[in-house]
Amino acid sequence: MRRRLAALAAISLIAATSNAQAASTDPIGDLIMSVVTGSLPGSPGYRLKATLYHAGARGVGALDSLGCKVVAMRTAAIDRNLIPRRTVLFIKETVGLPMPDGGVHDGYWYASDVGGAIKGERIDLFTGAGSGSMKSMMPLNLSKLSAVKVGEFKGCPPK
Repeated sequence: MRRRLAALAAISLIAATSNAQAASTDPIGDLIMSVVTGSLPGSPGYRLKATLYHAGARGVGALDSLGCKVVAMRTAAIDRNLIPRRTVLFIKETVGLPMPDGGVHDGYWYASDVGGAIKGERIDLFTGAGSGSMKSMMPLNLSKLSAVKVGEFKGCPPK
């Protein structure tokens, strides 16, 4: 009886591992990221094509779609049909990027803006004032980023 239970447990573990690998190419990495970000495995995750925007560009205002001041390296414009506004996202590809205050980015972004061109699996990341603010992020422009919903915020995004 014990052997039979052990065999069933082993089969269940193999099946679960196979399903996890089919759903993700890096299940161990996903588990580690869930611990780092505070999200649960299976939290909504997205593969989003990234574009960048900055203050001073045509059509870019000082306020996001919530009426809050846009925050450099924190404000993200999303398609609200895919990702609700007021969602906190963790984008692992942005961890370690230089911040305007001289620090390094922790990977957290705030979905508080929308844009006419942001449809479907796209994300527009606000880099700051002027086109020079985009320099450190240019390798990410037009690439696919991994974003995970890690929470929600009230009011305006923190600075």
